Amino acid sequence: MESLLSQFTLLSDQALLDKNFDPSTIEDLMKLFEVEAYKSWAAMELEYHHESQGAEIALQEAEDQLESAMEAAMDEFRRFEEEMERVANTELNSLVSTAEGARMMGNLMEKAATIASKRYIEAALSSATASMKSAWKGISSNRVHPS
Repeated sequence: MESLLSQFTLLSDQALLDKNFDPSTIEDLMKLFEVEAYKSWAAMELEYHHESQGAEIALQEAEDQLESAMEAAMDEFRRFEEEMERVANTELNSLVSTAEGARMMGNLMEKAATIASKRYIEAALSSATASMKSAWKGISSNRVHPS
C-alpha cells in the first residue's frame, strides 16, 4: 500500500508538471488501490475467521471445564446428601427404638399399677369383709364393743 501511495504521489507530481499526462495511468493506479483494498479486506476477514474459531474453541473448553466442575459439585452434593440421609436414618432409628422402649416401659408400669390397685382393692375389701364379719359376730353374740 505504501508503494502505491508513493507511486500516486509521483504520478500526481507528473500530472501537474506534464501537460501531455495521460489520466488513464491514474485510473490504472486507482484500480490497483482497489485490488489492494480487497486483498487487505480478505486478509482481515481471514484473520477474523481464525480468531473467531479460536474464540469458539476457547469457549467450548471453558464450557467443558464448567460442566466438569458442575458435575463434580453435584457428585459431592449427592454424597453429602446420602451421608446426611444415612445419619438422619440412624438417628431416627435410635429415636424410634428409644420411644418403643419408653412405650413398653409405660405399658409395664400401667400393668403394675393396675395389678397393685387391684390388690389394694382386694386387700381393702378383705379387710372390710373381715371387719364386717367381726361386727356381725359381735352383734349376733350380743356383745357390745367396749368403746
